[in-house]
Amino acid sequence: MKVIFIDNGVTGSIGWYDGSHFGFLPTPTVKVQDYTKAKKNVSRIDVANLVGVLESIVEGDKAGCQVVLERPLVNPERFNATVSAVRALEATISVLETMGLSYRFCDSKEWQRGLLPSSGHKGVASATLKQESRDIGIRMFPSLGDSIRKHKDADGILGAYSFWLKRGEI
Repeated sequence: MKVIFIDNGVTGSIGWYDGSHFGFLPTPTVKVQDYTKAKKNVSRIDVANLVGVLESIVEGDKAGCQVVLERPLVNPERFNATVSAVRALEATISVLETMGLSYRFCDSKEWQRGLLPSSGHKGVASATLKQESRDIGIRMFPSLGDSIRKHKDADGILGAYSFWLKRGEI
């Protein structure tokens, strides 16, 4: 079974792992003019590009793939980030459903547990978890080091690896 993990959001990543083959890349996005009255640009999921990426990962074997999608940030105190995350989630779900790919949701703690040393500790800063993700991802998947360093974390590939280990529970 191939596990595809999508770290939700316009700054997220996609990782896949099947026990011997793996990959990692940033979620494809596009900058567009915002839909509000203010004149500014926002990042959105590049739907056509996401379809192409997922088709190349799936390689025609939809039944042999399981997609795990991280739940979005939802925090009323961070309204703009929440709107962006929910907008990205809806676009991603539309792509997955159109492609006929099965998916499930997870919380970040679910894949981080057992992989990141600070996971599960109260009050750990997000920056600490991102640094641990980057460092552990580079150590576990050295061939992806440049991509991980550029992206600044390895959440996509570590999530895929974590759920591949738990594949009987998905």
